[in-house]
Amino acid sequence: MFKPIDLPAAEQRKSIVIHVEGRAIQARGGQTLATALLGAGVVPFRRTSVSGAPRAPLCLMGVCFDCLVEVDGSQNVQSCLVEVKNGMQVRLPTGARRIENEETA
Repeated sequence: MFKPIDLPAAEQRKSIVIHVEGRAIQARGGQTLATALLGAGVVPFRRTSVSGAPRAPLCLMGVCFDCLVEVDGSQNVQSCLVEVKNGMQVRLPTGARRIENEETA
């Protein structure tokens, strides 16, 4: 479905590696995380907390929130608004957001 545009070598951006659920995926500098994941065939990005329905990017411009993932430990990141960085660690969430360091009374 998503295919990169073939550019001359001099115009291509640097290839980098991101890690999704421990799997190394090739991406290009300047690419959004959402397009890198879609290009690598990573679908769905997450599952809803109520029904477990699969979700993937819809708008690719930050409006729909269907592309939420965890990036380098930060939860609920809109992957369509984040540029890939070499070594980025991505986790695909399932269900509700995790509550960390919760204080018990």
